[in-house]
Amino acid sequence: MLQKEALDIMKMGYNVYLTGEAGTGKTYVLIKYLNFLKDKQIPTAITASTGIAATHLDGVTIDSWSGLGIRESISSDDLKLLKTKYHLVKRLRRAKILVIDEISMIHGLRFDAIDRILRNIRDDSAPFGGLQVILSGDLFQLPPVTYDKQNIDFIFKSTAWQDLNLRICYLHEPKRHNKDHELLTILNQIRHNQVNNEVLVLLNNIMEKSDNRSYFQTKLYTHNVDVDNINQKELDKISNEPHIHYMVAVGNESLTDMMKRTCLAPEKLELKKGAFVMFVKNNYNKGYVNGTLGRVISFDKNDDPIVESLSKKRITVEPESWTITDDNKIIAQITQIPLRLAWAITVHKSQGMTLDSAEIDLSRSFIEGMGYVALSRVKSLKGLRLLGINQMALRVNPEVSEFDRHLDKLSIETARNLKKMGWIGRYIKKCKYMYKLTSSK
Repeated sequence: MLQKEALDIMKMGYNVYLTGEAGTGKTYVLIKYLNFLKDKQIPTAITASTGIAATHLDGVTIDSWSGLGIRESISSDDLKLLKTKYHLVKRLRRAKILVIDEISMIHGLRFDAIDRILRNIRDDSAPFGGLQVILSGDLFQLPPVTYDKQNIDFIFKSTAWQDLNLRICYLHEPKRHNKDHELLTILNQIRHNQVNNEVLVLLNNIMEKSDNRSYFQTKLYTHNVDVDNINQKELDKISNEPHIHYMVAVGNESLTDMMKRTCLAPEKLELKKGAFVMFVKNNYNKGYVNGTLGRVISFDKNDDPIVESLSKKRITVEPESWTITDDNKIIAQITQIPLRLAWAITVHKSQGMTLDSAEIDLSRSFIEGMGYVALSRVKSLKGLRLLGINQMALRVNPEVSEFDRHLDKLSIETARNLKKMGWIGRYIKKCKYMYKLTSSK
């Protein structure tokens, strides 16, 4: 399915699952839809499964927004308690559309609990209390944390998933890896659990040539090492004068505290001329995206760093803001230079990034999908230094792989039905839905 088709389906008011292979532009489509809703002043709940993913969209975690918190399920007593919370009730009843990004990490049981909360608080027996629900993500990304590796409670196993009658929008056109057919072949074969000898030979050749790579690359760690400590040690090796930038926070303290913890830009950012850095926010107008790499080459009169990217583009990096809004009013905001030191990062924190280059050791991969996530971060094999790989890195969950093929078929059917409507039918349906939303504000 094309990005424009997916956007049309969302604008017609359908519940949607936006998915696709890594680098096909899921976040781009989601942001386009969110900007459209913002222009129309439609109250929209912008959420994600994790705090890091939420900050990419200027949103909050779905657990926080819904009132579910750390609960695994919801009882009748819990529902009675939640209904006494004025601000929660007001927030959930005012929303017209619910967006949840990076859904692969949400347990099916918790998804059902969120559905139950919304039906109860909104006094509406329809799925999610009558909200239009937009889910986004790739089930091949890191799965929900579970002790039972053989029986993961994926979101698509939930009752709520079935009740939503989702339109599947499966994007196929690669944007990140469109110029590297070998990398696309590797990723597609891992994705479908069909790694053959040709791919194994290709990966071994990459490992053999990796020692000859001389340019700087971010080290992508599969385990939870102290990457901040690694980055600080590398920075300390540079003798140039330090320039320190402190994050500025305004608004609701509990929300800004959450944003500080989950934002990839640190509260205290120490930079030096020569530091290896990574952008942690998208700004297409200024020529960088989340994951763009470069070196600090100087500082301007405002002490803003000037970064030369690996593509030799020079960018003066000014402070950017991450915000949380309520009824189009900013209730929490943090502002910082959108950079972090880039000598090291974990695979978990790299989700959603597009890296120019990376050094990866997949010999200690311990969960299905980890190799796919790590390898899909880089734009091309030219930017990959592969130090090792094990069999686990080449696997994805077979249950996910089978379900993904089912989703692809459903998406083809969705696209076919969209074409049957014709542009006039699509236009009329979009107008009717927008009228419904705006007339009931």
